[in-house]
Amino acid sequence: RYRGREMDVKRLYSILRRSKWSTKTTYLYSPIVTFEVDGQPMPMKLVYVTKRGQSDQYLVLATTKLSLKPDEIIQMYGRRWQIECFFKVGKQYLQFNQTQIQSYDGLCGHLAMVLMGYDILALATRENKDERTLGELFYDDGRPMPDIEVAEALNWLLETITGLGKKFAMEAAVLDAIFDAFIKALPSSLVKLLDKA
Repeated sequence: RYRGREMDVKRLYSILRRSKWSTKTTYLYSPIVTFEVDGQPMPMKLVYVTKRGQSDQYLVLATTKLSLKPDEIIQMYGRRWQIECFFKVGKQYLQFNQTQIQSYDGLCGHLAMVLMGYDILALATRENKDERTLGELFYDDGRPMPDIEVAEALNWLLETITGLGKKFAMEAAVLDAIFDAFIKALPSSLVKLLDKA
């Protein structure tokens, strides 16, 4: 129920689109609705998340914890998504829900085998399809850059530009003019640091 009227999430979405509610950058709308559980009304917050650039394709996320902000709800669902993917693969391909074991130890062993099978499939997928396995490029990009002083960075930049100028046979006068204009635009404190470097 939304404002006293009973409807499904698609109908609610069309009503919200016609309303004057403004959309946000990370989600479209976040209304509070009520639904019934065993005849008892229960409030719930919905968050409509659209596919980028396609307002007719969206996900509806829901929570009964009304104090959460929409961005927090989206973040929590993002974290849970890997768990949902595990259960989907486990049920469809690894017979996770088709066991006749009735002992607790047997169920734990079955779960461990399904988890190992899923890990092997996930590893194979990552090695064959995931961009994060392009050599050590992903890990190199993920490492923090070393801290260097501003003067060192500027000095490196000037040397690089000089090298490019020589490579493309630029005249020394043109390079000097560029450097002079660049250094004049810098604060005086940086110019002193560059002189020391």
